[in-house]
Amino acid sequence: MFVVIAYDISDNKRRTRLHKTLKHFGFAVQESVFECHLTDAQLGHLKAVVAALVDPRVDHVRFYYLCEFCQRRNEMTEASLITADPAVVIV
Repeated sequence: MFVVIAYDISDNKRRTRLHKTLKHFGFAVQESVFECHLTDAQLGHLKAVVAALVDPRVDHVRFYYLCEFCQRRNEMTEASLITADPAVVIV
């Protein structure tokens, strides 16, 4: 599944930890926005890791789930990095 994760964390230490962790799951497309192609198991693991890293009382983390149709409608500028599902191989 395609998931966009956006966060707003004021604490430098927690924000840095989360950013480094999300790099293992997807691609940074903005400073606090990641695009991830995940299986259900990977998403479950990611949510558990995020829950352990953030302070839910003050940190904001959002998971946006985009269906295949919605992904095809995404638009971006030329300079934007296009992410792809790493499990898909085009021959």
